[in-house]
Amino acid sequence: MIHVSPSTTKTMTAGFAADAEGSAKNANTTDEIAAWSSILVWPCVVAVPLLLSSPYSPMSYHSIFPAAWHTYDSASSTPKPLGLFLGILAVLVGQISVWVFFYMFKFGLLGRNSKRQQPKSIQTSGARPYDFWEGLQTHISQPEGFVLLVGYLTVTWMFHFMPHSYYSFEGTIQWDKTFVCLVLQDAIQYLMHWLEHAASPKFYQLSHKPHHRFTNPRIFDAFNGSLADTVCMIIIPLFITANLMRTCNVWTYMAFGSLYASWLTLIHSEYSFVWDGAFRALGFGTPADHHVHHKLFKYNYGHLFMWCDRLFGTYRDPKELAPKIFNEGI
Repeated sequence: MIHVSPSTTKTMTAGFAADAEGSAKNANTTDEIAAWSSILVWPCVVAVPLLLSSPYSPMSYHSIFPAAWHTYDSASSTPKPLGLFLGILAVLVGQISVWVFFYMFKFGLLGRNSKRQQPKSIQTSGARPYDFWEGLQTHISQPEGFVLLVGYLTVTWMFHFMPHSYYSFEGTIQWDKTFVCLVLQDAIQYLMHWLEHAASPKFYQLSHKPHHRFTNPRIFDAFNGSLADTVCMIIIPLFITANLMRTCNVWTYMAFGSLYASWLTLIHSEYSFVWDGAFRALGFGTPADHHVHHKLFKYNYGHLFMWCDRLFGTYRDPKELAPKIFNEGI
């Protein structure tokens, strides 16, 4: 019979505890890295203009498409359908990137969730239960969503309603102009959004109220509203933004459109994301910010940025609604 002294037992127990603690730390580190890997969704959103416009890319448009398909002369050329096709493709790839990311995030495949449980919801009532594929089908099939947006892009592109520079394939993404487009779009959308709420009760009922039936929105509610709502809050601001920013090329237009559509989708998420703390510090829009609007109606009219709300006194910090209405730490 082997006799083990109390001191040896104590040493062995401490060793096992240290090993377990080390394993837990390694697991937490791995989970943390996996969680932060979700930020890769953002470059994926702009993958089409990034890959096609870069001179260093093996998929540069010069090497794929004949010159006649993209060469544009503002004095005599008619719009090239290639630009329209690639623009729609850019938004589609951006949306698919968001859908894949959100599926992995929702079902615990991106770290911080070794038990594969769904993330903590923004609202204390919990996330609305739904089948992911039903939600995706609803998101895609809304006539006031992508159907109307594709129609707008087709008409404004092919009938030459866009500024001449938008038809140019020269250069690459102009990131400064992309950012300005996003800011302008959100500022105009803020105004249109506020008017839908404040102009008249009748107008609100006809336009924006269908979207506000979702007081606890899910990500797939982003474009679920009414035709009038989409025209007022998305189509009109898009057209005004394009005519204010008249020096963008086609790649900048694609990057702007894909980022805008994807960001607008993400802020309707029922969960917070790993980048939300940094976004809120910068005044960028987050799902929790937008949940404030859906829950209280009279705050946070901005979408991509909260700057107009802060400027005009309509901002409400999501933390103020915790722990009664919103969960803490969101």
